[in-house]
Amino acid sequence: MEISVKTKENITILELDGRLDTTNYNEIEKKFDELIGNNQINILVDCEKLDYISSSGLRVLLKSLKSINSAKGKFILCSLQENINEVFEISGFTSIFQIFKNQEDAIENF
Repeated sequence: MEISVKTKENITILELDGRLDTTNYNEIEKKFDELIGNNQINILVDCEKLDYISSSGLRVLLKSLKSINSAKGKFILCSLQENINEVFEISGFTSIFQIFKNQEDAIENF
């Protein structure tokens, strides 16, 4: 999985490319910890190029959401592919996370 990070206004945008699973979830976990530690607590995760997510990937997203909420920040997901959205629906995560159709819509909600 590749993680690209960019900033727009006061929003940190992480674009995920590939698979988020047990082999690499620690990479994104470290990135979230680093961002939160640097008080970058308005985070948008763009999943347009995310092909697969495992339970380990879901766990790290949930952990990060809780940390950001505790820090009074905002954590939004966008551009979920159909198969990723299905995983979120089955796991009940669509009711936990704010999820938007595209990056532009998500940015407007910060």
